[in-house]
Amino acid sequence: QRAEVLLLRRVRSHPEPQPRFGLLFDIDGVLVRGRMPIPAAKKTFEKLVNSQGQFVVPVVFVTNAGNCLRQTKADQLSHILGVPINQEQVVMSHSPLRMLKKFHDKCVLVSGQGPVLDIATNVGFKNVISIDMLRESYPLLDMVDHNRRPKLPTNSVINLPKVEAVVLFGEPIRWETNLQLIIDVLLTHGNPSGVHQSQVMPHLPLLACNMDLMWMAEANSPRFGHGTFLVCLENIFKKITGRELKYEALMGKPSELTYHFAESLIRSQALERQWKLPITTLYAIGDNLMTDIYGANLYNRYLEERVAEKNPKAVAKMAAVTGSAATVPGVEESDSLWESELALPSATSCKSVLVCTGVYNHSVDVPSDPHRCIKETVFHGHRDFRFEPALVEPDYIVQDVAEAVDLIFEHEKFAPQ
Repeated sequence: QRAEVLLLRRVRSHPEPQPRFGLLFDIDGVLVRGRMPIPAAKKTFEKLVNSQGQFVVPVVFVTNAGNCLRQTKADQLSHILGVPINQEQVVMSHSPLRMLKKFHDKCVLVSGQGPVLDIATNVGFKNVISIDMLRESYPLLDMVDHNRRPKLPTNSVINLPKVEAVVLFGEPIRWETNLQLIIDVLLTHGNPSGVHQSQVMPHLPLLACNMDLMWMAEANSPRFGHGTFLVCLENIFKKITGRELKYEALMGKPSELTYHFAESLIRSQALERQWKLPITTLYAIGDNLMTDIYGANLYNRYLEERVAEKNPKAVAKMAAVTGSAATVPGVEESDSLWESELALPSATSCKSVLVCTGVYNHSVDVPSDPHRCIKETVFHGHRDFRFEPALVEPDYIVQDVAEAVDLIFEHEKFAPQ
């Protein structure tokens, strides 16, 4: 009993240091490549938890993957990293859809792979149609693969409600089927048995998650991501109609909406641990200049403007940065999406940390003059984001995630017990 009292006194006299910062980890190219863990990752996470298995700083994993539920991703990370991780520490590319409540009661067509119907329901949608369901109801629409064409003449089996919005979760399996049916829905205003009306605008609301052109798996070179699928969809739509495809919202990195959602989870962790000091600095660790670094720097710009102007509506100004209102769902909605749903951020800055274990190739320089760059080969960001050299300039470049965490702890003068 005396030993317990002494131990209690020792704990009270040496309380765990309270962090003033939170960590946002990308996954692919930072912690894993495909299914293989990056060697530095497991040792790094041993440093980030105490003897009770609790994180010593708030940690959120921000991935542009969107082909599974948050809990599934948390379980995968727990297994890979050897530390307990729950779904409230995970931001998938589709996680911010929870905030777009005005679409939750609409009939939505969803595209992607994995359990797309479960994912849609999990984020709040109540009336969901998959591409496969649409294809079964309209068997004459999918004609590219001769082996999948109806063997006998058949009529449409129309038992689906009218589509009111389209949600793109991630890269699908059969691109030709998905491209054809999404175009059909957009050009018939939700009635795919109808005739294309290419001049009827605006088209149905389109929500897209994950803009990554490429991502790093086990291969030596990056692989196609959902951003590549979006390039196809945008160009087919423009070729047919002569008009630009418009997005109601773009989610996943580098969208500020995603970082704001992640920041709210950092705040929740600090509250749960009863840490009294506000988390004022975020460190975003990633391997991709065009998503991780661009996104962190874009969010940092928003935070700095908010601090400078003491104006919570400064987020609306981000539309000017991206050259489109797509990443922010409109000035009027910024109040409901950002403020009432998540409250205002406690963070005042977001630092970007680039690792060299994934997409980033340090032998290829990004030109300082955007007029010199060939857009298709240098700027791999989404169409609705302008190339701006300052936004792809990381605050720190390190070799791997272990070096990143060591540098952050040193910078913050943070020494967990």
